[in-house]
Amino acid sequence: MDNILEKIVQEKRSEELTKLNALNLVNSLFNELMDREKDILTRRFGLDGDNYQTLDKIGKLHKLTRERVRQIEGASIKKIKRLDNLDEYLQVLRGVVNDLLREHGGTLRRDFLLDILTVMSMEMNEEDLPVNHEQKVNRQAYRNRYNFLISKLLTDDFSYSQGGSDFNSSISLKDQSVQSFEEIGLELLNKIEALNKTVDTNELIEIMQQLESYRQHEENLKLGRNLDISRIFKSKIFPDKAEIINRVKPLYSIIQSLKNLERNKFGFWGKSDWQEIKPKTINDKIYLVLKNYGQSLHFTEIADKINEVKFDQKKANSATVHNELILDDRYVLTSRGTYGLREWQKTS
Repeated sequence: MDNILEKIVQEKRSEELTKLNALNLVNSLFNELMDREKDILTRRFGLDGDNYQTLDKIGKLHKLTRERVRQIEGASIKKIKRLDNLDEYLQVLRGVVNDLLREHGGTLRRDFLLDILTVMSMEMNEEDLPVNHEQKVNRQAYRNRYNFLISKLLTDDFSYSQGGSDFNSSISLKDQSVQSFEEIGLELLNKIEALNKTVDTNELIEIMQQLESYRQHEENLKLGRNLDISRIFKSKIFPDKAEIINRVKPLYSIIQSLKNLERNKFGFWGKSDWQEIKPKTINDKIYLVLKNYGQSLHFTEIADKINEVKFDQKKANSATVHNELILDDRYVLTSRGTYGLREWQKTS
């Protein structure tokens, strides 16, 4: 079978890229539906870039019971599946998903796969990067439509996992075992917990490659051709360096699959409940800013950097930052209004 992914990314075949466009795909498939059927599916799956709407909300709009909306939703999807030319419409998408899964060891986190497909359709097609609200809605429309196409129309082509307490929702090659992913992922998480410190992506990869489970399953992860698809990962959607992601695609896929392993705003990985990964208080943010900038800063600078990093929607106030610096003995005054970490004195 021809590698469609290679044609799109390396040979830059626009014909395949055009056939991959989620907006055009859904619009074409919906030509066979009645207006009410189109509207219900569009609202139910956020196909215009909006939030998914509940059966109750859609029912009130159409003056139908929630059960009737559910019936129309199911019947509309079945109607699409019965289209004579359905395979022709979905051929490129099916091939690209298959190739992407093989390149990543057989399994991909669902959200990660949707991001890759969205970048391929939008940024590789030289559409505008999402800056304003309208562009962000457009990107979400691509993403939601890919989710609809894969989860509702390609259900027989791939294996699906809803995840659980340890793993995110994922999509795999048909009949592909996820045992190797799970064993490596859980051992990695235990290793990071035992280290009790954050690590950058290169360190994380090195740790993975030393795991006993990785050595046992290394050959099982080599399903693809190791294609250079770094062009995709250069998008701002993917915060890590494109070269790193591309070089270790199966390992990066395992990292992405772990629900309790996350990357902070400064590019360091750790347990998702660690304060250095998800700082909750202003004090957590102060510590993280000082640690990652590695030098003493004036309290107004610290407040500015917290706001630049945008840990969340809360804005840091200089006076509040100053009070926290005064009250917490983790910080030491180095000059007028300027503070550093006390732990730096111990290592100097």
